[in-house]
Amino acid sequence: MKTYLKLALLILFLTGTTAIAQKSLLQSGPMIGRVNKTDIKLWAQTKKPAHVKFAYWLKGKPATKKFSQTVKTTKDNAYTAHIVIDHLKPGKEYTYQLYINNKKVNFDFPLAFKTQEVWKYHHAPSDFAFAFGSGAYINDPEFDRKGRAYGGEYEIFTHIPEKNPEFMIWDGDNTYLRQNEWDSKSAMIYRYTHDWSIPEKQKLFATVAHYAIVDDHDFGPNDSDGSFWNKNTSINVFDLFWANPKHVSNFKSATFQFNYNDADFFLVDNRYFRDPNALKSKDPKTMLGKDQLDWLKKALVFSKAKWKFIVMGGQFLNTARNFETYSNNGFDKERQDIIDFIYKEGLKNVIFLTGDRHLSEISLLDQGKRYPKIWDITVSPLTSGPNTHGNEEKNLLRIPGTLIMKRNFAIFNIEGKGKDRHIRIEFFDKQGKLINEFTIKQDEYNRSNGRKRH
Repeated sequence: MKTYLKLALLILFLTGTTAIAQKSLLQSGPMIGRVNKTDIKLWAQTKKPAHVKFAYWLKGKPATKKFSQTVKTTKDNAYTAHIVIDHLKPGKEYTYQLYINNKKVNFDFPLAFKTQEVWKYHHAPSDFAFAFGSGAYINDPEFDRKGRAYGGEYEIFTHIPEKNPEFMIWDGDNTYLRQNEWDSKSAMIYRYTHDWSIPEKQKLFATVAHYAIVDDHDFGPNDSDGSFWNKNTSINVFDLFWANPKHVSNFKSATFQFNYNDADFFLVDNRYFRDPNALKSKDPKTMLGKDQLDWLKKALVFSKAKWKFIVMGGQFLNTARNFETYSNNGFDKERQDIIDFIYKEGLKNVIFLTGDRHLSEISLLDQGKRYPKIWDITVSPLTSGPNTHGNEEKNLLRIPGTLIMKRNFAIFNIEGKGKDRHIRIEFFDKQGKLINEFTIKQDEYNRSNGRKRH
């Protein structure tokens, strides 16, 4: 009897040791990337070369368990694995597990994902929610500026999954490349690896789907633009650490599009094609570049979605010529061109999702029922330093009472049926406590050929 007991204890010890060993190979993740109706992309990073795969099954039905393909992580790809799981059932919840070198990695929270449902021509779109934020600075004393730490209060990441969003959009400055990292792929990989590995992010990565854009700090130097000498490398590293959809039209820029229920999301790159802020010899200047802007306009017109979200770094509507606003640095003509296009085409329910400014606010361009309303929802920062002087900025389109000057994130709840379909936006602080709430109703206007300048 003692022999059997010793044997059982030995097996238990070896099993536990193996599980711990496999978890020790995990650097960060797993992460849920883009989610479609019948397939999904999962991501993980190991500490050294290893074989990664995922098991998955319909929630509550372990007998349906299947395994994904196996991917070997390599140093050149930052030891990251991007694995697509296909032939899934639409609108279903799945449980999944991570395996490294054929050994399951255990977590202290359940791993799960949900596919999109097929609703069109079947029933009204279901309610859903997504999280949104920008500006995630993670301190690293060896490379940080001197003085007071710029980042902090990472617990904000632990409160986002508590709100049960289907996905999260990271609006740039998702990491902050330091000066020594701009010209080195390995140094860029170090920065992402460092920032992705904090424990506060792990449940968020593993239980919520993620989409992301770049802004200046995860693209290159502060205020970086299309002249950045190493921009293709920075986009390549960005792609290694996010499981986004494929780039639009084979753009080298970080330009993406995806759909969720009755909403289309256009994720644009305001850095890759951008003219320098200080450039004086060109008029008009471009922030998005001719090709990307042309694609965006056509895609907006083609979209049949009720809600059209344009995701970009910097603010679009803010009238103040201050820092990263479209009105500043000579980009105001392109801003006006986009507004005129929305008016001319009669595009309803266009909402810009923006960040970068280290504050949150809601701006509205409303010219009455002859023109569609245009919204700009700014959410920033997550963990970088807040802007404490935003109330001194003369944004003539800011909705009174919406300015927030502390670390925060937002949850967008798209809910209701038919003409009552609306967006309820909730802003939460670092502890997940509600700061403010605002509702956007569907736009109604009488189409007119008249246009105004703003």
